[in-house]
Amino acid sequence: MPYVLTVDQKASRRNTDRVDEVLGELNGAVPTLLAFERTAGDEFQGVLGDPEPVVDVVLRLVRAGGWSIGVGAGPVQTPLPASTRAGAGPAFLSARRAVDAAKQRPSRLAVRGAEPAEAADAQAVLSALAVVVDRRSPQAWEAITLVGGGRTQAEAAGELGISRQAVGQRLAAGLWDLERELRPTAARLLTRAAG
Repeated sequence: MPYVLTVDQKASRRNTDRVDEVLGELNGAVPTLLAFERTAGDEFQGVLGDPEPVVDVVLRLVRAGGWSIGVGAGPVQTPLPASTRAGAGPAFLSARRAVDAAKQRPSRLAVRGAEPAEAADAQAVLSALAVVVDRRSPQAWEAITLVGGGRTQAEAAGELGISRQAVGQRLAAGLWDLERELRPTAARLLTRAAG
């Protein structure tokens, strides 16, 4: 079942337009059914086929900061068009409602879907993950980036010039284990939200 992400840059009239930069990053790194593309002004949209990349994109955007993120879970009209801007169906409408709701939420993200109760659960878990990601220190991010990229704690310690115990402390302070536990939960709830 597809997932539509509609993302709007916060305060774009006062800040530099970052849409093109983010489009380049996401389209080079994320598997999509329809590529991320600018839909209007400071807003962009993409269609993904699996919930795990949706979680990745949401957390990547939270870390970057400055975005309102709407996730729509459910069916789309098929066959899919060549352009995301030409897409239609319930997931697109849900993503529109979600991004509008996200602008009113502290976490700046919302989920709407074919199954409202499951979408609310997915939103709650993604919001908790957003808080975890948003509050990490630069030192925690250094350790998480290395360990998340496949290095052992000892290897990360060597690269950072700190002890293995210090790497463990940074991972703990950054709630790395909690993120790894919540990611699959968020993905399962997104699947249920899609119906």
